[in-house]
Amino acid sequence: MLIATAGHVDHGKTLLVRTLTGVDTDRLPEEKSRGLSIDLGFAYRELDSGTVLGFVDVPGHEKFVRNMLAGVATIDFGLLVVAADDGVMPQTREHLDILGLMGLDRAAVALTKIDRVRRERVADVEAAVRELLAPTTLADAPVLPLSAPTGEGVAALREHLERSAAAHSKRSTEGNFRLAIDRAFSVSGAGVVVTGAAFAGRVRAGDRLLVQPHGIPARVRGLQAGHRDATCGRAGQRLAVNLSGAGLDREQLRRGDWLVAEGLELLSRRIDVRLRILAGESRPFRHWTPVHLHLGSGFAGARVALLEARHLAPGESGLAQIHLDRPAHAVTGDRFVIRDQSGRRTIGGGRVIDPFPPVRGRARPARLATLRALSSPEHAMALRGALVSTPDGLDLEEFSAARNLEASQAQALFRACEVIEVRNRRRSVGLSSRRWDDIRDALCGALARWHVDHPDQVGSDEGALCREVSSTAPRRLALPALRALIREGRMVRDGQSVRAPDHVPALSGEDARLWRSLADEVGPRTTRPPVVTELATRLRVNKPALVAFLKRAVGRRQLIRVADNRYFHPGALAALARIAAELAGEDPEGRFDAAGFRDRSGIGRNLTIQVLEHFDAAGLTRRLGDRRIVVGSPEDIFGIPEH
Repeated sequence: MLIATAGHVDHGKTLLVRTLTGVDTDRLPEEKSRGLSIDLGFAYRELDSGTVLGFVDVPGHEKFVRNMLAGVATIDFGLLVVAADDGVMPQTREHLDILGLMGLDRAAVALTKIDRVRRERVADVEAAVRELLAPTTLADAPVLPLSAPTGEGVAALREHLERSAAAHSKRSTEGNFRLAIDRAFSVSGAGVVVTGAAFAGRVRAGDRLLVQPHGIPARVRGLQAGHRDATCGRAGQRLAVNLSGAGLDREQLRRGDWLVAEGLELLSRRIDVRLRILAGESRPFRHWTPVHLHLGSGFAGARVALLEARHLAPGESGLAQIHLDRPAHAVTGDRFVIRDQSGRRTIGGGRVIDPFPPVRGRARPARLATLRALSSPEHAMALRGALVSTPDGLDLEEFSAARNLEASQAQALFRACEVIEVRNRRRSVGLSSRRWDDIRDALCGALARWHVDHPDQVGSDEGALCREVSSTAPRRLALPALRALIREGRMVRDGQSVRAPDHVPALSGEDARLWRSLADEVGPRTTRPPVVTELATRLRVNKPALVAFLKRAVGRRQLIRVADNRYFHPGALAALARIAAELAGEDPEGRFDAAGFRDRSGIGRNLTIQVLEHFDAAGLTRRLGDRRIVVGSPEDIFGIPEH
């Protein structure tokens, strides 16, 4: 169990920790000379049960609240220290506010220095402390009078801490490993060592991690947990991690960095949060106020954009977006504190909701509804709510990273919530099954209307159908939905057209006869169709009439015009396109030339040139000198599935 001291300067925090553990946490020469804690100190005490109490001794002086905040980023228990001679002081109040903002609900109060005052004074200070705690989440915390120098009352505190540790539940180790770095140093013969509290997951020797926000890869050489060598570290422990890596430089590492699993590459410059302003503030907090943001073990300059109003009154909470002056690592649920721009006063704090908000529309009603849904700590409830309020798709990679889900966790969650995953070249978005069905029904309706309006044509093309439903869904959703309908047989590809399964184009008598006659001459397997003049001779049709018919067939997307005198069935061009892809795949550089294509396809030199130039114009290939690369797919360009 991790315990953090809190309280005003010179109220006896360090002496109390030394009394409980035997460890002097003042390690810096300046701390020794001034008798004042400046930086974080750490001490450990192992109980008979094997449980380790880890103490984080934080500085109490107002100048070092920044260091204090770094020490309470992830603790299980607060030990508020109040001296009986001084009583409740400014940093007592501020530290208590900070513990509340960090979500702490388990604590005890050590009422120290009782040997210096009369019993009446002890009772008065105890009453003042209880009055201070009453409106907070720590209202039921016990107040334990004691004297560290004489030992009076120390046993009662020790027993209370031991009982609290016995009742303490270990943190879940689900999620990717995250550790907030509070110290980084070099050890002769070992290399770089970082220390900090583990927020989530597990880590073992040999694991590959990232130092964020620098993106530096590192490997774990060794571990210590509670000042003891360990084979594994877990969430809720303070760890020392020995790292190695080619790009690892001790001078780059600082307090506030994170050591995380490789799946947590995404960083944030904007963070959507639930912000609460302290009730003790003297004036409302205004939109776009500059602040110091304390997150994890670090801090950064930032501005706060309020999303629901132009100001928040003291004691109020609301949705906000924090704009940081440098990239940071954060996940949903992380606690934060904001202080004024000079870093002298704590203003408020709260909890991260979404570390990856959209660039635009931060305060639109739909976005605010999404944030309210994402506020749920339950992954499934948050996901279902967000899917409803994001009809154009929820970025699943960002959702998983924001909730710190391991890949197996994310996939199990998506299955349980019946998420429809729509992939494109840039990202994968999720839709609710109802939204997916609505898009598909709209496409089916659009195709039915097309057949009514154009009974003589084979069908519509993909682009036209997507445009027809653009008011219902953007193309990036409509196109995958359309292709899913084709895979399921609810629509059929016919050449470059998409038609209903039972639709037969009502061609005129002559066009129907010519189309049947063309089947053997310009079919899906004919990769070397005759030129128009030869085709007219074979079909015994005058050339002008045939050209007019061929143009009508192109308009109906039954044929593709490759050159002035050459028409192809889309299936035949798709077959030739696959040959181009095969040749490119066989080359180390992914390239092929006209001679290789001619030899593989067997269509001859002149037709090869015509076909390849058509591929270039259609976007299937790109010419680079005497060779080509494949940049498109037959499915996208010719409407024929790849095989």
